[in-house]
Amino acid sequence: MQCETEENLDINKMDRFDRRFFEFLYQKSDHKKVPQKDIDEAKEWLELSKTSNKLTKPIVELFVKLKNIKDIYGASPKDIGVCEDEIKLMASKHKNIDEHNVSVGGRVYSALQIVQDANKRVEDYVSYHKTKAPSGFELQNQMKKNRIKIQQKLNMSDDEWNSYAGQIKYAITSGEELAQILEIPQKLIDDIQRVVGVFRMRISPYYASLIMPGVVNDPILLQSVPTGDMVDNKGINIEPVASDHSPARLIDQFYPRVATIKATNMCAMFCTYCLRLDHISDKDWVSSKNTYEEALDYIRQDTTLRDVLITGGDALALSNKRLEYLFEELDKIPHIKIKRIGSRIPVMTPQRIDDKFLEICRKSNDIKPLRFVTQINTVQEITPEVKEAFKKLSKVTSAILNQAVLLRGINDTKIKMWKLSELLQECYIRPYYLFNCSFRNPEFGHMRVPISVGRDIVESMYGNICGDAIPRYLATAGGKIPLHKDNVSQINESGDYLLKKPWSGEVVPYPDMSMDRYKEPYGFENYK
Repeated sequence: MQCETEENLDINKMDRFDRRFFEFLYQKSDHKKVPQKDIDEAKEWLELSKTSNKLTKPIVELFVKLKNIKDIYGASPKDIGVCEDEIKLMASKHKNIDEHNVSVGGRVYSALQIVQDANKRVEDYVSYHKTKAPSGFELQNQMKKNRIKIQQKLNMSDDEWNSYAGQIKYAITSGEELAQILEIPQKLIDDIQRVVGVFRMRISPYYASLIMPGVVNDPILLQSVPTGDMVDNKGINIEPVASDHSPARLIDQFYPRVATIKATNMCAMFCTYCLRLDHISDKDWVSSKNTYEEALDYIRQDTTLRDVLITGGDALALSNKRLEYLFEELDKIPHIKIKRIGSRIPVMTPQRIDDKFLEICRKSNDIKPLRFVTQINTVQEITPEVKEAFKKLSKVTSAILNQAVLLRGINDTKIKMWKLSELLQECYIRPYYLFNCSFRNPEFGHMRVPISVGRDIVESMYGNICGDAIPRYLATAGGKIPLHKDNVSQINESGDYLLKKPWSGEVVPYPDMSMDRYKEPYGFENYK
């Protein structure tokens, strides 16, 4: 074929990507017959490339076609009658048109291949996340049916369902009540009764509506309904959280310049893996104003403090009036620059996010930044109602952060945790921490996940999901200790980890979940 140009471009003057690409295209090899259709398409793209002055797409399509012909048939452009000098000119034209002087070799032979390889890494996730980790959006139809059934069984009106007070009033607190809305075996009912003789159970009707019927280890069921393991697990409870880090009444302080007010023991639900089991006594309590003043006086007097977290229990179990008082008092303290409020209630009873609370948040956030810290552990908890609640909160707070707990059968796979992290972002929430389930309380030892499993999950996120969707993986052992590989100094003779605190160099023991126990039948599998 006679070329339409007399110009001969030196391949050595091209950048390394174009040189490598042209070496590939003209590499000598035996080739198969190329279908005429493919040859015609390549030539058509060449003509379009020559006549299109400002677009790179025709040139890219030309070289993609030439690459495919080489990959499949082993034929070079010369073998199919395409002039070498003309395609060199098109390569030069591509680089001149592109704003960043990207060469066609860099784009077609490198960048597009990188994209294809990256997409292959997430093929399983993209293909299976809706079946292996269905969210509250994807399960809406069944959840609506569950709601109708629960309202009928509990004789709840729509107004009661849509109010926080109604959700708490009709909360499920016994095995017999649970059996009204779920088909559960008598052995489980009996075991629930054994547990509630020691630890309280409370499930809001809304949260119960998220449970999928017939799913043995439903992630909502596992988090809200105690099994016999909670009283059968043997072991010694380590002292209550922060028993040695409470310098004043209601105050915890692990770190310099940061303090926590444990404002109540109340919760909308008692999670089966609660780190603060020891704080959840036989009945709910709210401190008197004088008691809160003791905590506030400590904060007022310690001028090194700058960040205060209001938590519990659950901070949103307090009334709007009480929360407004705490915010106002903290806002009056000059050295307090940031406030945080910790609550899982928007996940379990999103009805709590009412206009009055939003206005309180807006007012306080206008004075000093107010951050909202929550805990969502599975995408099944993320429903349209939950997303709407956090969308509203995002408009009246400076940030919303999620602190998930790694829990067996709930979020301990790559697909489940990737999807949780991505869906949190879509709901105006930043994935912040991922905690290895604590070893302090043997009651929920069966729910723990080996450190190595969690570390593999988090490390699998790098390069595959958005960077600021990747949470930090931590253990709680006298503070939040990162579980990076270089932070686990060794395993002692008992099979426990030794973790190093980055801020002090102190080494602390950390019992792990054994892999053998992790693989045993678990949760409601034992009630089949």
